[in-house]
Amino acid sequence: MTQKNHYQGLSDAQVLESRQKFGNNTLTSVETEPLWKQFLEKFSDPIIMILLVALVASFGVSCYEFIAHDKGGHVFLEPIGILFAVFLATGVAFYFEVKANRQFKILNQVNDEILYKVIRNEKVTQVLKNDIVVGDIIILETGEEVPADGELLEAISLQINESSLTGEPMVYKTTNPEEFESEATYPSNYVCRGTSVVDGHGIFKVSQVGDRTEYGKVFEGVQIDNSIKTPLNEQLNKLAGIITKLSYGIALLVIIGRFVVFFSNSANSQIEWIHFWGYALNTLMIAITIIVVAVPEGLPMSVTLSLAYSMRSMMKTNNLVRKMHACETMGATTVICTDKTGTLTQNQMKIYDIFFNKFSSELEGKQLISESMAVNSTAYLDFSDKEKPQVLGNPTEGALLLWLDGQGTNYLPIRENTPIVNQLTFSTERKYMATLVKSPVLNKIILYVKGAPEIVMDFCYDSNNEFLSEIHRADFESKLEQYQSQAMRTIGFAYKVIDNENSIISENGKLTVKGLNFIGITAISDPVREDVPAAIEECMGAGIQVKIVTGDTPGTAKEIARQIGLWDETCNEQNHISGTDFATLSDDELSKKLPHIRVISRARPLDKARLVNLLQQRNEVVAVTGDGTNDAPALKAAQVGLSMGDGTSVAKEASDITILDNSFTSIGKAVMWGRSLYLNIQRFILFQLTINVVACLIVLIGAFLGTESPLTVTQMLWVNLIMDTFAALALASLPPSSSVMKEKPRERKSNIITPAMAKIIFGVGILFVLLLFGFVQYFKHTDIYTLTEFSVKDYFVNFFNFNQVESGLSAYELSLFFSIFVMLQFWNMFNAKAHHTGKSAFNNLANNKGFLFIAVIIILGQVLITTFGGVMFNVTPLKLVDWIIIILSTSLVLWIGEVVRLFSKK
Repeated sequence: MTQKNHYQGLSDAQVLESRQKFGNNTLTSVETEPLWKQFLEKFSDPIIMILLVALVASFGVSCYEFIAHDKGGHVFLEPIGILFAVFLATGVAFYFEVKANRQFKILNQVNDEILYKVIRNEKVTQVLKNDIVVGDIIILETGEEVPADGELLEAISLQINESSLTGEPMVYKTTNPEEFESEATYPSNYVCRGTSVVDGHGIFKVSQVGDRTEYGKVFEGVQIDNSIKTPLNEQLNKLAGIITKLSYGIALLVIIGRFVVFFSNSANSQIEWIHFWGYALNTLMIAITIIVVAVPEGLPMSVTLSLAYSMRSMMKTNNLVRKMHACETMGATTVICTDKTGTLTQNQMKIYDIFFNKFSSELEGKQLISESMAVNSTAYLDFSDKEKPQVLGNPTEGALLLWLDGQGTNYLPIRENTPIVNQLTFSTERKYMATLVKSPVLNKIILYVKGAPEIVMDFCYDSNNEFLSEIHRADFESKLEQYQSQAMRTIGFAYKVIDNENSIISENGKLTVKGLNFIGITAISDPVREDVPAAIEECMGAGIQVKIVTGDTPGTAKEIARQIGLWDETCNEQNHISGTDFATLSDDELSKKLPHIRVISRARPLDKARLVNLLQQRNEVVAVTGDGTNDAPALKAAQVGLSMGDGTSVAKEASDITILDNSFTSIGKAVMWGRSLYLNIQRFILFQLTINVVACLIVLIGAFLGTESPLTVTQMLWVNLIMDTFAALALASLPPSSSVMKEKPRERKSNIITPAMAKIIFGVGILFVLLLFGFVQYFKHTDIYTLTEFSVKDYFVNFFNFNQVESGLSAYELSLFFSIFVMLQFWNMFNAKAHHTGKSAFNNLANNKGFLFIAVIIILGQVLITTFGGVMFNVTPLKLVDWIIIILSTSLVLWIGEVVRLFSKK
């Protein structure tokens, strides 16, 4: 291999010593939890936990019924049903997350088996990235990724893409102290692992490897434990506490009521203690049953199904959700912290505008410009993807070739057909590039020069000090000022016909030719993604703050913010902060400034993570977007981390959602899905807790009146489990509504049950209880065999009739009561669908095929259960006319709801 005499490198013994002292160049991998542990985590949900308590209580009641009362095995259907609900809810969540993680691993394959040129034992050799040690001397070429951190020994026209760490796509590196950039995020003579060489070449000495590199520190930050609960978890915790207290309270009232009835009936006779203890035990079983009934078995099912449905649907909108909770948490987001490069911009330099000289021949001028761009360049285009050519080499030079391609001109034939006589490559010292060619366009020897416009224009004066251009220099300078105020990179072009190809064009690396003709200038930028301004407007309209955190210069960062609509005429320096100032301020000082900050420039990798933590301390719900390694700590710390599909593996590993199409619009869709999902969960809570209130109050009233509940355990199983599961499916499958984006984010500390919901739950619940209690009283005092015999007058007469001798409820009457109870809830499901929309329950109903299908299933299921349930469900078949009467009469629940919504809207 090539001998390098001026660098000896490490000897084999020194390599072993360095490895022992500083370690290998490997990163400590993120340990994934075993599948069994991931599954058990699903049981930490607060509602699941109280469901497990209810399961134990229900099993105890069933054992008591089976042993003490010699009931059949069907008494165990209730605990079996609860157990089924628990495993279905946890199983669905586990399945979808495991499936998403497998998709993620396929998306995120990383190959570290890369060889690098290293000087060891005074010779150039090749070693794997992981075998590089501190002290190694690495030779870097264009296109290579930097394998470790280190100080440059040589840098020839070296340009580094630091976007993965700082957000800057091109940073000039040099070993000349006079050219060091004082505001650079990392020193100008220092290169970092994970960045890549876009132009030039260099040699550096490794100073840090593995976890101690800047990349490694960020990677380690990914593994920081995030103990912040999601808003949904916090709200379900509150709901679980409320349900527990209410169920215990109602259970206590049942015990008090039954003992009051017992002692009042025994006031004139001696108490039989054996009977008393039997009655007390039965009372305890009823109280436990109340607790079981009060627990909404369908709620975790609804939450899980809603999340799973959204998770699957969001995948269709290019959102790969890895953590199921992220679907809903996006809807609670109050702040989005985003990087710039690759997220807001396309991460590909392109010509924004051109300002060229006038030519006597338009064709000749076009050919001259094309030849200048194609030949006086070291970049290439990769056309493997015909729709999106990739730049190989300097991204600024690549932008010129992309522009030519957009004009229908292929640079490669021009370059191949134009022999190069001499060339001065671009360097940061010269700030220009010059190429002498035999031009097929003019059939002459032509010198092309491109570079910093101010420098190139200095070569364009004749002996009379006249600027050689049809356009005055002042006009070009005015245009330059306009471009630079928009944070764009500018390139100037010039040419000259040379008489002799043997002419000397340079001395000591400097161009010596004068009297060039100035062609013009181009403005180059990393353009904003087309969808971003509208997406930013949508997020801000939804009450979400957007903050840009980037390693770019203040001018570039603010200009991008202006282009996307985040920075306007009302903004001033209180809306911007540099990374240096950010680091010097205390947490308290920063916390006061945070509401005003829209742009953070020159940010270092851990600045964004600190920003996220400070925002969370202010009770903000934070989503972070990013595609670079520098974004990983913030992605991990945020409630929701959103990585880009073509981002680094570290960024994707730290995120909860990966935006496959790299589109900021997908983030707006995720917010819409999250808010709609939360609304669907609220709809189901509204629906199910109304049922639970009705069931609990019926049992409570029965306890004080000394009568048994007209609903059997198996009937309650149908209502509380099967029907609720179907309702969960129906309400979970409701499509998202764009109207939710017109609202402000909900308060993080708010209850999932709003005051309006509580009024509906208890208001409708009490109305249903009174209606059903009236039916119990009516059926007790009147024997009917069809609802055609029903008398409204007798219904109200018997409502408060507690003195007449009761005839009890026949099997047919119990079946009528059971079906009326179910159908009241069925129609109330339509009211729940319309909750918070201000629209009719029939709005868009034809397109909600899933909802309609499940509605039909519920009615058919109720008919089948009543017709064929027999002894197990304590039912008997109903006449067709009774079914018609029940369905039509209970539909009043929906029609009354429609009237209320109509007048509320007005």
